[in-house]
Amino acid sequence: METTRKVKIKKIKGNVFETEDEVAVEYDLVIYINGNYFVTLLCTPINLEDLVAGYLYSEGVILKGKELLNLKIDEGKRRADAEISREDIFKYSGDRLLGEMTVTTACGKGRKVIYPVVREGADSKITSVDIDAEKTSDLFRQFNKSSELFDRTGGVHSCALCSQSEILIFRDDIGRHNALDKILGKAMLQGLDVSDKIVLTTGRMSSEIVEKVALRGIPVLVSRSAPTDTAIEKAKKAGVKLIGFLRGNRMNIYT
Repeated sequence: METTRKVKIKKIKGNVFETEDEVAVEYDLVIYINGNYFVTLLCTPINLEDLVAGYLYSEGVILKGKELLNLKIDEGKRRADAEISREDIFKYSGDRLLGEMTVTTACGKGRKVIYPVVREGADSKITSVDIDAEKTSDLFRQFNKSSELFDRTGGVHSCALCSQSEILIFRDDIGRHNALDKILGKAMLQGLDVSDKIVLTTGRMSSEIVEKVALRGIPVLVSRSAPTDTAIEKAKKAGVKLIGFLRGNRMNIYT
């Protein structure tokens, strides 16, 4: 599918003149689980299987990759149908779903959706890894040059899953959470061992971003942007090394 489109604009650069600008496409994807409506995501319409798989894992709907039995994407209908092995997602007790639940507003739709809270503790314990500052800076320079979509529009976030020396998975999206879910989903679908990997992101490191990384047992999260105070506390508790404001050879190590 198209990820950008051209729009007519007026540009001021000394003089005022009319021209075209290329902007990122915003696409609404409706996710159904076992035939039941679950949530609508606003996203960039590429790597949608990765997005859905990663989102379901990050939100605790599936706890392991093998619980995702089947996944079909109908791009024309803007619909994803996921079949999972768990049967307790849509069971109610009174007016609440069984299990530990929360209520939130779906992205951009103003609808209330219910999904399981990300549970404490990941599939595997986080193993501390040593980071070479020079290699990490070199890796981030490569990362910054990897997004053709950002170069064309300036309107997307990027995430990458890396070893100490190379980018293994790279994804773009209009949402920083979506970009992260895409790389996590791809890693899960590939059965990739992430216990010694690094996540690079262009976005702010909020507590939710840290939780998603910690849930997968990934030991390092790096951004050119800032963390929040709660993100730092959660990273300390989970054992995630948190690095922010990576610019050139400079960086802040928060945990």
